[in-house]
Amino acid sequence: MARIALYQARTGIDPQANAREIADAIGQAADGGADMLFTPEMSGLLDGNRDRAARSIRTEKDDPTLAAACEAAAKHGIWVHLGSLALDREDGRWVNRAFVINSSGRICARYDKMHLFDVDLDTGESWRESAVYAGGDKPVIVEGTPVGRLGLTICYDLRFPALFAALAEAGADCIAVPAAFTVPTGKAHWHVLQRARAIEAGLFVIAAAQSGEHEDGRVTFGHSLVVDPWGEVLLDMGEGTGLGYAEIALERIGEVRARVPALSHRRAIGPVSD
Repeated sequence: MARIALYQARTGIDPQANAREIADAIGQAADGGADMLFTPEMSGLLDGNRDRAARSIRTEKDDPTLAAACEAAAKHGIWVHLGSLALDREDGRWVNRAFVINSSGRICARYDKMHLFDVDLDTGESWRESAVYAGGDKPVIVEGTPVGRLGLTICYDLRFPALFAALAEAGADCIAVPAAFTVPTGKAHWHVLQRARAIEAGLFVIAAAQSGEHEDGRVTFGHSLVVDPWGEVLLDMGEGTGLGYAEIALERIGEVRARVPALSHRRAIGPVSD
């Protein structure tokens, strides 16, 4: 059984301050007995002002939050799933990238968010990730983590069950869903989608989230979750910031899939007849 920690954050517009908060959270998680810490989407910078954000976004090798996370993971001997960072690419586009860092501080895996959030909400909020971000092109599973085979997604990916099915069929035991959900969509869809993805795939879903009113003016939903393969919510952190803990018992996956073997019954779907 693995003990995990989730860091529910309110990331701001100062990357150096955010890096210090991530490093502190890693140390606290280790002190709390966690084998692995999960952080939200945009853990290093959350700034809707793209002109201002552009002055802070760095390449992977120069990003302060990534460097701080690797150093803290090695110092405290704990694995870290860094939910995502906004990074600069050599071609001038930005990328929303997740990292898995082992207990020696080495980066074991990277995943670029595949589905980009382009929506207009009833509240008047408008988001166009594709205007500056380049989407990823492949799913990723990380072997040998404290929670077994870990599948990686980011936020809006949650709305695309085919990605979760692909990760489950490739042998994932858990899927991480770091997020910065808006409040309207969070209230309507966050819990039901997380539970549905866990039930459909027959595995654990681990969703560290941003929470509260941020320096750039946006408000995020919070409610970091851990959901088991039966759809039971093992952890719901509500609002606010800080650490929450849950236990991951991987044998639960086999128990649930034996009761409802839907994953083994899945069939390829051909063209729809008219």
